[in-house]
Amino acid sequence: MEGTPQADAPHWRVLEDRARPPRPDDRYPAQRGSYPVPVSGPAIGAGPQVRGPIEWRPTPAASNSTENDIAVLRRDLGGPRVLAFANPKGGVHKTTATVLAAATIGSIRGRGVIAWDDNELRGTLGLRAGSARHARTIRHLLADLAQIENAPSYEMAEMLDAYLRHASDGSYDVLAGEESPRFAQRLDTYTVRRVLDVLRRTHEVVCVDTGNNVESANWQTVLQATDQLVITTVPREDAAFTADWMIDLLHEVGLGPLADNAITLLSCPTPGPSALLEDLRSHFRTRTRAVAVVPYDPALEPGSSIEYGALQLATKRAWLTAAATMLETFGY
Repeated sequence: MEGTPQADAPHWRVLEDRARPPRPDDRYPAQRGSYPVPVSGPAIGAGPQVRGPIEWRPTPAASNSTENDIAVLRRDLGGPRVLAFANPKGGVHKTTATVLAAATIGSIRGRGVIAWDDNELRGTLGLRAGSARHARTIRHLLADLAQIENAPSYEMAEMLDAYLRHASDGSYDVLAGEESPRFAQRLDTYTVRRVLDVLRRTHEVVCVDTGNNVESANWQTVLQATDQLVITTVPREDAAFTADWMIDLLHEVGLGPLADNAITLLSCPTPGPSALLEDLRSHFRTRTRAVAVVPYDPALEPGSSIEYGALQLATKRAWLTAAATMLETFGY
C-alpha cells in the first residue's frame, strides 16, 4: 500500500505501509503544516510519582533465563515503544494482560511505563489498575490536550500526570478510558495519534488495551503505531479462532509483518490443565514470532483491582519471561 491515509478515511484502507517509517511532516496528513508539536521526543519519565526500580531478588536456584529476562527489561529500548494488546473477542484477558505487562516492565524499569485503555466501549482498565486518586479519564485529557502537547518537554510529564492514575507501588501509570459509549466518536485517527505522541514523549513503554471493534478508528490507528503486537487469547476454540481471524485480516490489509512479529499470549483462566493448551501453543508458533503462556492465579479470580504484588511467584516469573519476549527485539 502506497501513500499516506487521510485522517478521516473509513475502514481498513486507512492502514499505512509499516515498511515506510512515517516522516515528521506526514504524521498528521490532514493538518500538514498547521500542527506545531514535534511528532517525537526524548522519553523523560512519568511525572512526579516516579520511583526507583523494584528489585527482583531471585533465589539461588533461579535460572540464568530469569537474569536474562531482567536484563532485557532494563536495557535501553532505542526509543519509546508501543505495545498493543489485541483480539477482537471479549473475555480473552486483554485488560489483564495490559495491566500485568505494564506492572512487570515497570517493576524492573522503575519508571516511564503507562497502560492506556483505548477501548471505545466502557473499558475497565481504569477500574482494575491504578489508584483512584481522581476520576479523570481520556475525556478530560482531550479537553486540555493542546495545552499539554505545546508545553516544553521538561514540563509535559508533570502536566500530564494530573490526568493519570498510578499503580499502588508507583511502577506504572494509567490513562483511564471514558465510560460513556458516546465518547467513542471523539477517538478519531487524528486524536488518537496526538495522544500517542504525548505518551511517547513522556513514557518509554506504552501498553495499549484495545477494544473489540476492528473497524473503529482508534483500534486501527493504534495498530498502525504499534511497535509490538501482543495477541491475547485463552485456551478455548472460539477465542483462538478469533485470534486466527485477526491475523488473517492483518495480512489482508498490508500489516502482515506486524502479525508475523506478534507475540501470542496464552492466559490460563482456570487452575486445571487445558487439553487445548499445547495444541494452541504449537499452532500459534507457526503464525507468530513467539508464544508465551501465563498461568492461572487466584489473585486475578475476583476480576477486581489487579495488584502485582499479590501474584504468586510462579505467575510473576511467567510474566517476566512474557514481558521480556515482548521487548527482546528492541534496543541493546
